Amino acid sequence: MKRIIWAIQAALFYLFTWLVAGLPRSQTIRIGTAIGTFLFNVLHSRRTIAIDNIRQALPFMKRHPLWTGAFETAEEITLATFRNLGISIVEVCRLYHGKGSKVIDSIEVRGGDNLRPAREKKKGLIFIGGHCGNWELMSLSFKKLFNENVWAIVRHQKNPYLNAVVEKMRMSYGNKVIYNKAALKKILSVIKNDGVIGMLADQAVFENNGVLIEFLGRKALANKAPAVIAHKTGVPLVPVFIHREGNRHVLTIHPEHILCGDRTEDGIGRDIQALAHYLEDFVCAHPADWYWVHRRWKRAGQSTLDNGTM
Repeated sequence: MKRIIWAIQAALFYLFTWLVAGLPRSQTIRIGTAIGTFLFNVLHSRRTIAIDNIRQALPFMKRHPLWTGAFETAEEITLATFRNLGISIVEVCRLYHGKGSKVIDSIEVRGGDNLRPAREKKKGLIFIGGHCGNWELMSLSFKKLFNENVWAIVRHQKNPYLNAVVEKMRMSYGNKVIYNKAALKKILSVIKNDGVIGMLADQAVFENNGVLIEFLGRKALANKAPAVIAHKTGVPLVPVFIHREGNRHVLTIHPEHILCGDRTEDGIGRDIQALAHYLEDFVCAHPADWYWVHRRWKRAGQSTLDNGTM
């Protein structure tokens, strides 16, 4: 019975993406905004989490030199975030059905020259970013923009049929996937062969896998894997982010992040804190382009909604 339900879920997902992909490209913003507004109104728990997260971060963000100043309240940012997510859903549906070339071609790349010195080291590469802007578009665009096949670290869907559909769609753009459970061995193998890893390292982790950092004025647990792997292999860590500007996307590639050189736990903590500052700067400059609906600060000793006290 479970497999029948899974098959129906996968079929409905495919049908939804196919129908959305068939809508006129010129209507992407309008339709995506409507979808995002609908999700804002019906996903009450996620909306509550986002508003609480933003409300607690706002004092820090408003003091930050990169603060946009375009928003005043947490509710305004939350609505804009959901609308951006809705637009991204439409774009990703088009990408998944082979209709996203024009979306990729319209991406403006800033800092593209920062890739060259990192690749010349011949030690592989880790693109490190977060759930920012249309992160799926960013991942799928690397082959066309830079002729790089990226191994994306992803979560395995519980529904095997749905997982197969999503995996096929991702790999059609030259990407390959590494599932996050027991991923280290495969990551090291890719790096050893001068391959490229894409890692979104901005979600909460368990204490044994993370280090405690300051993020947007609050304590958060951050994944220490990027710094540990870089110390072990010498692989360059290159921060990358994508955000929306009107009807187009801007992909920003930073120079390679240079580690502090200290391989102790304290040194790893300093490196992860430094990497978190890239994301912090991004969020303050583009507050509606980050995935606020995630319980980012859970398990870090914060007495907030994201610890399950909703």
